[in-house]
Amino acid sequence: MIKNYFKIAWRNLVNNKVYSAINILGLAGGMAVALLIALWVNNEYSYDKFLPNYGQLYQVWRNFNSNGETLTFSSTSLKLADALRNNFPEIEYAAETDGNGSHGLMVGEKKFYLNGSQVGSDFLKMFQYPMLQGNMKDALKDPYSIVLTKATAIALFGSVNVINKTVRIDNKNDLKVTGVLDDLPGNSSLQFKYLIPFAYMEATQAYVKQARSESFGANAFLIYVKLKSGVPYSQLAPKIKNMEKGENNINAKNSEVILHPMRDWHLYNSWKNGVASGGFIEYVRIFSIIGVLVLLIACINFINLTTARSEKRAREVGIRKAIGSQRKQLIFQFLTESTIITFIAFLFSLLFVQIALTPFNALTGTTIGIPVQSAPFWLITISCVLFTALIAGSKPAFYLSSFNPVKVLKGTIQLGRSASYSRKILVVTQFSCSIALIIGTIVIYRQIQYAKNRPSGYDINRLLTTSSNSDLGKNYQALKDELLQSGAVQSITQASSPATDIYLHNNIDQWPGKFGGETIEMGVVYITGDYFKTLGMQVKQGREYTGIAADTLNLVFNESAIKRLRLKEPLSQPIQYNGNKMKIIGVMKDALMTSPFAKADPTMFVYSTYPQDNLIYRLAPNVNPHSAIEKISSIFAKYNPAYPFTYKFVDDDYNQKFSQEVLIGKLSGVFAALAICISCLGLFGLAAYIAEQRTKEIGVRKVLGATVSQLWFLLSKDFVMLVIISCIIASPIAHYLLQNWLQKYDYRITIGPGVFLVSAFVAIIITLLTISFQAVKAAIANPVKSLRSE
Repeated sequence: MIKNYFKIAWRNLVNNKVYSAINILGLAGGMAVALLIALWVNNEYSYDKFLPNYGQLYQVWRNFNSNGETLTFSSTSLKLADALRNNFPEIEYAAETDGNGSHGLMVGEKKFYLNGSQVGSDFLKMFQYPMLQGNMKDALKDPYSIVLTKATAIALFGSVNVINKTVRIDNKNDLKVTGVLDDLPGNSSLQFKYLIPFAYMEATQAYVKQARSESFGANAFLIYVKLKSGVPYSQLAPKIKNMEKGENNINAKNSEVILHPMRDWHLYNSWKNGVASGGFIEYVRIFSIIGVLVLLIACINFINLTTARSEKRAREVGIRKAIGSQRKQLIFQFLTESTIITFIAFLFSLLFVQIALTPFNALTGTTIGIPVQSAPFWLITISCVLFTALIAGSKPAFYLSSFNPVKVLKGTIQLGRSASYSRKILVVTQFSCSIALIIGTIVIYRQIQYAKNRPSGYDINRLLTTSSNSDLGKNYQALKDELLQSGAVQSITQASSPATDIYLHNNIDQWPGKFGGETIEMGVVYITGDYFKTLGMQVKQGREYTGIAADTLNLVFNESAIKRLRLKEPLSQPIQYNGNKMKIIGVMKDALMTSPFAKADPTMFVYSTYPQDNLIYRLAPNVNPHSAIEKISSIFAKYNPAYPFTYKFVDDDYNQKFSQEVLIGKLSGVFAALAICISCLGLFGLAAYIAEQRTKEIGVRKVLGATVSQLWFLLSKDFVMLVIISCIIASPIAHYLLQNWLQKYDYRITIGPGVFLVSAFVAIIITLLTISFQAVKAAIANPVKSLRSE
């Protein structure tokens, strides 16, 4: 019996090649999209799960009460690290770190400038990355040691067998290699090329050692902790929450200590009211829904085409019932057919995914592959295929098996009409989904362009940044003079942050009009001479720094900071900062140094006579950038021989701020295009079927004088009307969802009617192009052939 079902299913598949191909390609496309999205979603959820006990790992954060508004910061103090390590038995390990900075590593003539971290001695006990050489328990004990990743070891030494060899760091000290880690996978939240003991930082930088004895308010470091096995965070949370409040320090008194679990670092990185409430998880959910919708669209195609062609199978059903077939047997037969088609489609979908993986990985920056050796993958995938077969085949199976054999064999049943309403509902459903995706793609693109066209407040073109170091710091004036004399550089300055970010935030102690107990925390950038000139920032009031010694007691704010301080006449107003009495000499126009989608960060620019971590310089006008870089490189090599010359164009860094939105926009566009293609594939099949059903009607109309255009309109109008209804349904739903998405941006577009009109126009044009082939083909056919049988 089952063998017979398979034979019948295969014969029907072969005898209806066009419709079978449409069904298979439609399902294959939907399944490929769903599978690709599922692989991507799984990759996003897999972050850090390769680490043992990753569920017990946390980062320490602070919730800061700024006049009723809760601001959340990752910066913490060394005093807090010691307190957590020594006073709470629930914590097994605690490790402080400087974050992720760049240092010059040199072995012989090989010089690299790489990102790495300076971490506490328990770091590798907490984060047990696979170790190829050395012992993680004592690899970071010696202050003058270094742990390399495999790629770094090979780059420096040509081998991973490098234990006890030395690496010179920052042209200052030699560090002994005590371990080699395997290269970190792409789904690791922490990324570094090497690790240096935090004790080295304390041994070589006096302020770091001093920071351990300072207050909880000296927040300049990151802290990671590992809770003991079986200890939930809820048990520790109330104990650490108020541990800083006992100090007579505004920053500490207004801070609450919280822990952010490692399992949430990647997906929940957006904070609201002191809670990690969103982030990249929003996009993961959106695309999960898109994957389901595209697969649903493909299933609707299958259902529509199968039920539309039900008349072809009606007599078969009638005869089978007449000779004794039970309904459940017919249902099983039709489900067998849908299962065969679905499995064939699944094989094609695997091929499509394999072809798409290379460009998809390039687009998303991932290394996703089909896990062919994973038993859980095949178990889940095959289950989903069977479920898809059930969804796609259930309505046709129950519908076809319900025919009354007497009516069918007498020819009195109107099969096509009985299913027309349900077909129309399904077409409207799938096109509503497709049109909503088109609207979403347009809105995301417009939001990105809107932010890109927003004035940045400074000139990002021909502006470069290079990380500084001790050699460049002591030779800065000579370097600056020679760069300017070369004609390649128009202006150069130093700052504590690059032009596209603000690394430091701090409190203002006192200012005119301060309320009792009020605190204001804002961005702080330490700068040297020519900073505003180099960046091209504009003065709104007063003046910028002139480089005189007295400027160390003067302050310059941006417009947003002045608004935050509520100063109507800011010039010459007294400000107390870091215990120093200072005054305001200038107000700069706002510049977008952080997010281009948000309001400008309130920022204070503090003049410094000390070297800073970032060199910012502008290429001279009308100088070829390639030639200028060659000149600049040779000058840097003269004053910085132990380091390779590295640089970043500021406009590249600025454009990187749009990377997440651009990625989401591209993915939305691709999946919207695939959804509309799959929908149109089903529409093409339906149009072919309806044209076939109405062949004789078209022949009669042609004989009576109907034109090709009239017949085209006759066959097209019903489909166009269904698409118009889909637009009416999709528009308010898409508007609601997209309006909620836009709320997270301070600087955002408004969604006008034009978006929906354009989407509707595109959908109607695509629909007409899809069905016109079949409509025109039927309209120009010779009526003699269609009427001959009459």
